[in-house]
Amino acid sequence: MQKKKKNVILENIKLLSAGAKGVSVGKTEDGKTILVSGAVPGDLVNARMKKSKKNYIEAEAIEILEESPDRVDARCMHFSVCGGCKWQNLSYEKQLEFKEDEVLNNIRRIGGIDGFEAVPILGSAEQYFYRNKMEFSFSNARWLTLEEVNSTEEIADRNALGFHIPGQWSKILDLKECFLQEDPSNNIRLAVKEYAEENNLEFFDVRNQEGFLRTLMMRQNSKGEWMVLFQLFEENETERVKLLDYLLQKFPQIHTLLYAINPKGNDSIYDLDIQTYYGEGFLYEEMDGLRFKIGPKSFFQTNYKQALELYRKTLEFADLKGDEVVYDLYTGTGTIAQYVARNAKQVIGIEAVQEAIDAAKEHAELNGLTNCTFYCGDMKDIFNQEFLESHPKADVLITDPPRDGMHAKVVEQILNLSPEKIVYVSCNSATQARDLAMLKEHYNLVKVLPVDMFPQTHHVENIALLIKKS
Repeated sequence: MQKKKKNVILENIKLLSAGAKGVSVGKTEDGKTILVSGAVPGDLVNARMKKSKKNYIEAEAIEILEESPDRVDARCMHFSVCGGCKWQNLSYEKQLEFKEDEVLNNIRRIGGIDGFEAVPILGSAEQYFYRNKMEFSFSNARWLTLEEVNSTEEIADRNALGFHIPGQWSKILDLKECFLQEDPSNNIRLAVKEYAEENNLEFFDVRNQEGFLRTLMMRQNSKGEWMVLFQLFEENETERVKLLDYLLQKFPQIHTLLYAINPKGNDSIYDLDIQTYYGEGFLYEEMDGLRFKIGPKSFFQTNYKQALELYRKTLEFADLKGDEVVYDLYTGTGTIAQYVARNAKQVIGIEAVQEAIDAAKEHAELNGLTNCTFYCGDMKDIFNQEFLESHPKADVLITDPPRDGMHAKVVEQILNLSPEKIVYVSCNSATQARDLAMLKEHYNLVKVLPVDMFPQTHHVENIALLIKKS
């Protein structure tokens, strides 16, 4: 048996462009495509091979020989370890250029479609501090640097409050700073850790499933009101009350303070009983005159300002005159449905998650929208011929599916429904392009607009407008 080659170093690799998931793409001397992590397009690198496939090589940069002219200094001290903002060392202008290229290339290559209007990408006004929700984990076995691992001295400080290390779920990076959520996010997190250590509160032990403090979630609205939620592995009423009272006294921005006891094997909050310690247990958010009630389990776009731009552009693409019936597939909590409802005759939203549908109905009532109807069920099952026959025909269809895109049965039903216009919002232009290919025989792709919801990352949203062929 032939032994696997180890530690193969590929030298003088010029990285030419950006690839999927934030890697940089280059060519080897023999013309084979190489996908390199840990570098930016324009860099000249030496790289260590990780995997060799038939058509490409995966590698990681081990030495930057020449820096790209588009390289910038990463702002965060945790860059490259955290794994959250992989493009923080690439200029924002180039980030936008590569995101736009990815969308257009996917539609042309995967979708086999051309001749559409490519509206320039809509960049985010804020490249940092744009998230309105962050989640952090407590650990009594923090991630150690290589220097600490190789040290002969005993490391006493092992507590952490921060993010999971990519690929090492049991290890938590102890965050000193983060530039994703505005203050007092950093101040609250650091104050909680300091208080916990001074008062000998136990940080969670993920391997032995024991401890007291488990996770910390913070979210804020555009008014500067904050929600803070603790997951505790076990109840300790005396210490819990002291901790929560301390936070309320120190941070008057906290509008509501919550906790949940979670002895499970995972950190998911959706099946937990959330207790309200202070405040109403939720926040309100407003978007162009609409109000949304945001609880600890609510899904809401994490980049509020850019989400508002996304909804405005979706409405612009739909170009409603006021007499249309609109279907909103994968409606979630009904934010897009309600945003367009004021310009439509009737909106019908469909979503698989019952809690989301309950929230959509509550929001419609809150906003006085009587022309919205919401249905719950698996899209490929509920959106069937019987449904189409028992509801008004759609003039406009909006769809905003998860990353996997739409099931082939759903695409088939859209073709049966045959709306005059489709507005397809996507967080994954590759699966969107696949779906557009299934629609292109009956629909013209008129224009697309990439939208950057997550600066410093490779993620990009896209809005596509399709008009039925005559």
